[in-house]
Parts: sequence; structure tokens; C-alpha cells
Amino acid sequence: MAVHEIRIDRTKSLQEEPHTGHNRWHPDIPPILRCEPGDEVILETRDAFDGQFSPDDAGAAAVERADLSVVHPLTGPIYVEDAEPGDVLEVEILEVEPDSYGYTVEVPGFGFLRDEFPEPFKVNWDLADGWATSGDLPGVRIPGSPFMGTIGLTPGHDLLAATTAREQAVADRAGLALPPSAEGAVPTDPHVAQTALRTVPPREQAGNVDIKQLGAGTLLLIPVDTPGALFSAGDAHFAQGDCETCGTAIEMNATLRVRFGLRKGEASAKGIRDLRFARDDYYLPPEYAVPRRFFATTGISVTKDGQNRGEDATLAARNALLNMIDHLGDRGWTRQQAYAICSVAVDLKISQLVDVPNMLVSAFLPEDIFVS
Repeated sequence: MAVHEIRIDRTKSLQEEPHTGHNRWHPDIPPILRCEPGDEVILETRDAFDGQFSPDDAGAAAVERADLSVVHPLTGPIYVEDAEPGDVLEVEILEVEPDSYGYTVEVPGFGFLRDEFPEPFKVNWDLADGWATSGDLPGVRIPGSPFMGTIGLTPGHDLLAATTAREQAVADRAGLALPPSAEGAVPTDPHVAQTALRTVPPREQAGNVDIKQLGAGTLLLIPVDTPGALFSAGDAHFAQGDCETCGTAIEMNATLRVRFGLRKGEASAKGIRDLRFARDDYYLPPEYAVPRRFFATTGISVTKDGQNRGEDATLAARNALLNMIDHLGDRGWTRQQAYAICSVAVDLKISQLVDVPNMLVSAFLPEDIFVS
């Protein structure tokens, strides 16, 4: 077993250090490292917005002028020898070392409730001793559970083409999807930049999954779709609610340590098409993962004007979150503060999907994040 390291200069953006990574998915992006199954790799990673935010910036004004074309800078790809389409790549998360600074931003036009929150907003977080605290949210203390928001493999050429077509079909139906764009792309090679996939959504080979249980101690099982698997990671989160509703968690730089394994032919043999993952211990102490004390709101598949949209879990989730934001407002928080609290700490749970016509989603607020 060998241990490899990929170090970056965080005073520079990915565009200034393109040999360390990429911000698009494409099978022709050359690997920056080759390793064997069983090897460990240490990767330094950049935050989701590639260093555009700091504790000293202009807050909401900095959010308003942020360049979204550079999201998400990833460290990689890493070529795993002998990995072939139809295999499953094991990615054992050994450690996610957090930075000392984090942020949560509400970007106009982005987020689950983007129509309700059109104005920019920013929360700065101090990360220390396993907790996140902020002068922008006094009296809130979020327990840390660092993980990579974006982690995964590159799709092969056929899946790249199929994905581009299906996401364009979403856009053609007036849905929200981001087609390939060379603006802000790394690498800048037109062959890649003009056709590569944006990193915003999760896909078959994982990617921007934003699963908060993927911290140290988790084993990821990802179907391989191109030779070498081409693993990359970035967009680290110190903590997040099971919703990340405003579009960001507690975003940060981080250092990731992983170990690779390979299950030959398992994806083909078992028809595995999407990410699977497992762990043997709590990802957070039980009182925070459950949580021990909570207040919950619910939402059903009915609009504000009383229209029933049968079996619409998205509407139910939206209603649960809006009711939680109202509850936090009753406790003295502004709507933008409440939206941020939901994004980093509130867990959405599908309570039931069978009692037609109304799906029901619950939003759980852990009371132990509030300190005097």
C-alpha cells in the first residue's frame, strides 16, 4: 500500500492552479495522479465557490457579485489502476480535516426556496473544537460532522452524451437545469469545456450528493463508467441539514484522506447504477443525529391557496420548510437567518408517501443547537 498526496495553494484559485483539479465532469480530463487499489490518497480541497468569500469581505454584496460559473472546484481526477466500466469502486473515507473558517450564503436565483428569498445573505462561521459558531447567528452552535459535498467519479462518453440530452430536455420543459458552458470552466480546452457536465447535480457516479452521513468512517460504493474510474472531490461541508435548502451548508476548505478498493464486475453483475454507502458507527453523537430534543413542523401536498397537488412530495417539503421558517421567526430570527439555520441544521424527513393524495414531509429542528 502506498500513500499519495495532492497539495494545493489555497491563496490561488483553481483557474490559477489548473493542474490540481477541474470544475466540470468529462472523461477526457487527464488524471493528476495514478494509484493502485488499496492505496491511500490525501487531497487538499477548495471551497465550493473557489475562495470568493472570506470573513473580511462585503457580506451580502460579495454574494451578489459572486461568479457561479466556477462552482465547484474539485481536486482530481485520480486514476485507479485496473478499474473498468462495470466495476464498483470502494472509497473509504478515512478523515475529513476541516478549515477554521466557514460560510453559508443565500444566492439570488438559487436554492430550494429561491422564489421566497430573492436577496443575497451571508453567514460567517468560526470552526473550532468540533463546533461552528457565528456572530451573524448569536446563540447558535452547530456540531461539526465534516464531509465532502461533492465526491464521485467521471461518467464515460456514452453516459456524458445521454446526461446532456436528458438535462437539456428538463430545461426545454422550463425546468431548472444547467447545460454545458465553457464560461469559467477548468480545464479551458474547448474540446472539454464546451461539452463537459456542470458539477451542480448528483448523478449516477455520485458527484454533488450533499449527503451529510459521508464523513470519516463511511464506505462509498460507486459504479465505474470509464477506465480508471477518475475520482475527484471538493466542496467540503463542516455541517449541514438534510435539505441544504438555501443551496449551501457550512462551506469550507478541507483535507480529505481516502483509501480505494475495487470490486471487479459487481456493478454489471448486480445492476448497480447509483451510489451506495455504509458505515458501522454514528456519524454524529446520537443526541445530535436523532436529535434528542427537537421541534418539528410538517407540510402536505396542498398549495397556500388550497389547491391539492396529489402525491407532490416537493410541495410537501416546501411547506414543511416554510412552516419551520415561520416558527423560527416567532422565536426572533429574521427570515434570512431562519433560512440559513434550516440549511445547516434542519432535517427533512419523508414521513409518509402512501396516504393519497397527500404526501407528508416533516422538518426537524434540533433544540440543542441553541445555547444561552
